[in-house]
Amino acid sequence: MLPWTTPDDRPCLVITDGEGGPVSDLADSIEEMQLDIGEELLRHARAMHADPKVPDREFRFLSRRLAEALSDALRVARN
Repeated sequence: MLPWTTPDDRPCLVITDGEGGPVSDLADSIEEMQLDIGEELLRHARAMHADPKVPDREFRFLSRRLAEALSDALRVARN
């Protein structure tokens, strides 16, 4: 399974002979980047929680980004 979906939100699949290839390598690179972004968002969230002056709108924005990162991480984990 690739780390993106079709426009109608169905999974994208690549068929390989087990050797990988350029599309498979690209998918692996994107998955790694998605996980790195999730880790960065988590660090940012922890810092924001420590600051009582952070506005609610920033928490809402962070919440949306964390939900996206979690969705990506779950897709990677189920791969």
